[in-house]
Amino acid sequence: MIVSGNRPTILLVCPAPVMRAVLREVLDGAQYNVEAVSGLGGAVDRLKRIKPDLLVVRSYLNSIEGHDAAVYLRTKCPGMKVLILSGMLDDDRLLRRERLESFEIFPKPYTAQELLQKVEQALGAAVES
Repeated sequence: MIVSGNRPTILLVCPAPVMRAVLREVLDGAQYNVEAVSGLGGAVDRLKRIKPDLLVVRSYLNSIEGHDAAVYLRTKCPGMKVLILSGMLDDDRLLRRERLESFEIFPKPYTAQELLQKVEQALGAAVES
């Protein structure tokens, strides 16, 4: 486990640049060490240098489902805890374009606080072998 000042390390895998930046900002603001990458290849490269406490991955990456990516990444870092994000963060930087196009979003976006609560739950969860 890589920690700085006893802060948990999170490997964030998110292909969308704006969403990755906003998620990183929320997690950094909560004092997590965040390693953010856009895809599976970047995640594999990071796992050569770090052993994160938690993998946070979008439900779909560019060419692979988030679940499949998480299963594969766990072969590189056995026992790593995983949180798969299937929705959107309630942040104007992410929702503005959908509102401009009058698109509906389902399920409803989650708040930064809800995300942080889920991260804490995932960090505390036991890993099944």
